[in-house]
Amino acid sequence: MIRAEHIFKSFEDQQVLKDISFTYEAGKCNLIIGRSGSGKTVLMKILVGLFQPTQGKVWFDDVDFTALNKKQKRAIRMKMGMLFQGSALFDSLTVEQNIRFPLDMFTHQTPKEKLERVNYCLERVNLTGNNKKFPSELSGGMQKRVGIARAIVLEPQYLFCDEPNSGLDPKTALVIDELIRSITIENNITTIINTHDMNSVMEIGDNICFLFNGQLEWTGNRDEVLESTNENLQSFIFASPFLQRLREAAMK
Repeated sequence: MIRAEHIFKSFEDQQVLKDISFTYEAGKCNLIIGRSGSGKTVLMKILVGLFQPTQGKVWFDDVDFTALNKKQKRAIRMKMGMLFQGSALFDSLTVEQNIRFPLDMFTHQTPKEKLERVNYCLERVNLTGNNKKFPSELSGGMQKRVGIARAIVLEPQYLFCDEPNSGLDPKTALVIDELIRSITIENNITTIINTHDMNSVMEIGDNICFLFNGQLEWTGNRDEVLESTNENLQSFIFASPFLQRLREAAMK
């Protein structure tokens, strides 16, 4: 569980986040949505500890993360997995080496134990046998799955995903969504996803936070989002003509 309490964030005289509070539960896909400039990325960076809030607290279960020193925060970060927007794989490393990287950095496992964990993660993302390939030899969707494998290799309690479907075709994006969702449920992970993808909202949005001009404008789930009367949310969600037609059909 991750809980934010009255988060404010300012850069000099510019206030980016204003009194954000929410609770993200384990075993669910918790989405942060909103237009560009709404504060999503700043909020995500506060949650992982890259930014310190100007005011407010972030709790990881019963630990006040914002009150910890660097060494104490490192212990919490070892429980985090990160899936970056562009996958952020090391081009000069093989798939196996990319996935093993966090194990090399943060564990004292034997080479055999590391390989077993890497192979398990590759199997989990349906990439068995691709150990020796380089990122340049993989499709965008396969690279994203390698990114997921690396994000879960340390068996995280918390998984952060920044625009996981960026640059993917709709069919591949659905595969990535389902993979993130199934891993979240199976391992009871608290998963936070920063996304613009409305398909993700409708498919895996167990808990949705909509930011507008740095404020928490609306919260709900994928079943409630189409019925919301919040005008700013409606304008954001139904910017897609397809979703507008879907909503109109649902209201008949």
